[in-house]
Amino acid sequence: MKTQSKRRPQPLSPDSSPNPFDILTEEIVCKILDHLHNDPFATKAFSLTSKAFYFIESRHRRILKPLRPELLPRIFHRYPFVSHLDLSMCPRVDDNRLNVISSTWKATLQSINLSRSRFFTNAGLSSLFVNCSGLVEVDLCNATQLTDLAASAIAEAKNLERLSLARCKSITDMGIGCIAVGCRKLTSLCLKWCLRVGDLGVELIALKCKQIRSLDLSYLPITEKSLNSVLQLQHLEDLVLEGCHGIDDDGLSTLDQSCKSLKMLNLSNCQNVTHTGLSYLINGTEQLQQIILAYGSSVTSDLVKCLNAYSKLQSIKLDGCTVTWSGIKAMASLNAPVKELSLSKCLGLTDDGLSFLVQSHKDLRKLDITCCRKITYTSIDIITNSCTSLTSLRMESCSLIPKEAFVLIGARCSFLEELDATDNEIDDEGLKSISRCSKLSILKLGICSNISDEGLAKVGSSCSMLKEVDLYRSVAISDEGIAAIGEGCPALEMINIAYNDKITDNSLISLSKCRLLKALEIRGCLGVSSIGLSAIAVGCKQLTVLDIKKCFNINDNGMLPLAQFSQNLKQINLSYCSVTDVGLVALASISRLQNMTILHLAGLTPNGLAAALLACRALTKVKLHASFRPLLPQSILGYMEAHGCVFHWRDKAFQEVDPKGWKLHFGRSSSEVP
Repeated sequence: MKTQSKRRPQPLSPDSSPNPFDILTEEIVCKILDHLHNDPFATKAFSLTSKAFYFIESRHRRILKPLRPELLPRIFHRYPFVSHLDLSMCPRVDDNRLNVISSTWKATLQSINLSRSRFFTNAGLSSLFVNCSGLVEVDLCNATQLTDLAASAIAEAKNLERLSLARCKSITDMGIGCIAVGCRKLTSLCLKWCLRVGDLGVELIALKCKQIRSLDLSYLPITEKSLNSVLQLQHLEDLVLEGCHGIDDDGLSTLDQSCKSLKMLNLSNCQNVTHTGLSYLINGTEQLQQIILAYGSSVTSDLVKCLNAYSKLQSIKLDGCTVTWSGIKAMASLNAPVKELSLSKCLGLTDDGLSFLVQSHKDLRKLDITCCRKITYTSIDIITNSCTSLTSLRMESCSLIPKEAFVLIGARCSFLEELDATDNEIDDEGLKSISRCSKLSILKLGICSNISDEGLAKVGSSCSMLKEVDLYRSVAISDEGIAAIGEGCPALEMINIAYNDKITDNSLISLSKCRLLKALEIRGCLGVSSIGLSAIAVGCKQLTVLDIKKCFNINDNGMLPLAQFSQNLKQINLSYCSVTDVGLVALASISRLQNMTILHLAGLTPNGLAAALLACRALTKVKLHASFRPLLPQSILGYMEAHGCVFHWRDKAFQEVDPKGWKLHFGRSSSEVP
């Protein structure tokens, strides 16, 4: 038997100069690079180590996400083997650039994301699809300028498998028909908000693209006519019909087909479909695992009985529906291993109903009872006693649940990974109990006035896997509690401590130890200044989202470190700060900066603003006070808009930090940046 000879290490350097890394094979170096792909700075540092590593990194790179389209010529020759190109950060991509892309990577390109790009036409797309025959995935979401001519260009991509055309509102049935004829290998298609696509286009897709597995028809003006063809797709697994108001019981009753392969059905916001229509639609389905009926008809026994035959059903989402007692009893009787149940904002849900339901589905992993305002201690007692394997519990604004209930959650649900207790009565004893959940990664405690540093410190010392913490308007929290989070949660990626008047620079200095921090919201924190923000800039180089609105003590001294160290920053809200032209122009050097909100900056002048706008080449969205509109040269505004930047003009009067008469807004998202 022949023995296989060992491969001798090949020199990595393209030149003959001695290099200590030449003892490594290229395969070993590529393995190292595989572990650096999530950190662009690490990859850059690697390539700058030596000529050998620079050469290897250029050949190893397969995925590119350029910050600006003008950078493309520079990278064409450096990265010859790109297979996945994401241009979502390049708002201006014209036909010339698509032509160069298609000629440069015609042998390797497999996917391209143009979801936020504009200015290209059917000519550029035609060049792309003709040259890059290996393309299997294309994202054209939001390309409202595309017409049926563009659709005919897409049809030239014979090997295309995944296509998203969400909000391509100018494409009609004729264009979709071209795609159906040309792209026979499609397995996933999204037509959400393609308002000019109706039954004819959908029917053509169903008749020609037999391999479809995922189909999103949300908000299309379709009826049961095209559904007959859709249900004949033998491999269809995910079907989204959200907001299809042309679908009703009468139409569904005429269906003569069933889809045995269907696993997920979304009928959200289909008020014209009741249990009668649902029964016709899912009749014969054998693999159903998830059903979404949010904001639809009432949950009655008749509706739930439609689901009795589906023994594989694991996820039921009924958000915003009215729940009846008969419906609850029927759900409790379902012979299915339900793992996820979403009852957010369900009118009619009481302790009796919820308690009865969870006792019948003890294997629940995820439960959402957000804004179910009739739920009390009784429900939490039975939920935590019955569903001890819960990993996610969302219970925002459950105003009748007392503080004692949260002790039960920590004591009985040790596998919990997510808890949303926003706007609840939880106190320090509840937090101490919840700290037993060592796997906790998401904890939302916004508008919880009963918690203090004592409880938060216990969480920080026990829950080292925390990635997201929301303490919005939890006014008793101070630097001590934040210090515990900064010290004990090295994996922290997002924290919201907005409108907490006890927070000072010391909190930011503590959080600067969290090297993975990506999103920080400190709006309305009057005790923070440029000193604390500088610490964040130096320590948290992964920061991408920053909200410092109404932090009056932050000035240009805080912007300079951001400009130097926070090169990953994409979004910033500077409203009401003490930043002047100098600070804003400094920020313009951040090459990834896309989204800026600049309202009521007293030190900002039209000239400074104009200079900053021209220097920020990656900007796609800017919010400005309307008073600046007549003061800025129209040539500058036109130039920015031509390069894909959208201006939002606001005429808001100056407001105090926390004006009297402030009211809690139920359902507020922790990531919302108004």
